[in-house]
This record gives sequence, structure tokens and C-alpha cells, in this order.
Amino acid sequence: MNEYKLDDITLMGGWFIPEKVCDNLIEYFNNNKNLHRLGYQGTGGKNILNTDVKESTDLSIKHNAENEYVPHLHKCLDLYIKKYNYINQQPKFGLTKNYQIQHYKKGGGYKKWHFENAVESVLDRCLVFMTFLNDIDDGGTDFLYQNLTIPAKKGLTLIWPAYWTHTHKSQVTKNKEKYIITGWLNYV
Repeated sequence: MNEYKLDDITLMGGWFIPEKVCDNLIEYFNNNKNLHRLGYQGTGGKNILNTDVKESTDLSIKHNAENEYVPHLHKCLDLYIKKYNYINQQPKFGLTKNYQIQHYKKGGGYKKWHFENAVESVLDRCLVFMTFLNDIDDGGTDFLYQNLTIPAKKGLTLIWPAYWTHTHKSQVTKNKEKYIITGWLNYV
């Protein structure tokens, strides 16, 4: 599995999964419009529709669904744990909650700085994962405290801590639509 080289101090890992898996996930998303819902932003334990903050169409996937993505995600997680092995001192964590494919139309994205366990209802999030499903020259993800922009490269799967230390937001592009798959590894 090819690694996307990141400085170890970022506490982030990046590896590429097969492009065919990405194509199949986009096809699955597009063929299941009946499962689409508008992307909500979690605030204070409530889900709020606010397109000034998050503008997306999401499709939820059950955490225990068998599909071709999960084995590749687990390979990336194994590499992350190998890189940052002290994480094994944490309580047990894993893929225990649903995750989602997100589609951002031109001008869409998660536009505001945020982190993944910002409210009490999601404090069980340990790590975040995200895979870019298509290439976007100016549609990556900005990380505030790392002063880093990760490019949207098809197949690039990122894993990072869910905490405020990894505050991030989408680069919003007016040129192309963007697809990602994202979710969390939660404490069990």
C-alpha cells in the first residue's frame, strides 16, 4: 500500500487504496439516491442543516456492512497503529458506528473549522478516517494547527486524531464536484 508521506509530528497517516474501490463507491452513491440525505452539522448534540457551515449530500453506510472498502480501511488503520503504536495504550476502539459517503457539489464542503469530538454526544470518537474518492486540484482539506493542506487525490485515505488538535475544514472549489467517504473509529 503506497504511503502519502506526512511529517510524523502531525500524528496523521495517509495511504492510497485502489482507485477501482473509489469508483465503485461513487457508483454506489449515485445508484442509491433513495438513501441520500442533506448533510447536517452536529452542534450541541443536535443535527442542524446550515449550508453556510456544511453543504453536502450524504449516504450513511452501516458500520457492520460488508463491502470492499472496509478491508482497505483496516489495512490503513494497521499501518497507522504501526506508525503510532502508543495508541494501543488507549482503550479498545474500532469501527462501531455508521460512516458515510459525502458528495459536495461545486461550492459545497464543510466550510467552517471544526473537529470531530467537539460535543459530549461524540466524545467516544478516537480517530477519524477519510478517503478522497476523486481528484480535485483545489478541493483538499486544510488542517489549522498543522498549517497543512492535504490534496484531494483519488484513493488517499487519511487517519488522524478526532481532537481539537486536528481542527480542519474543506477547501471549497467552484470548479469540480467532490466525493469522500468518512467516519470515525470509536472507543468500544
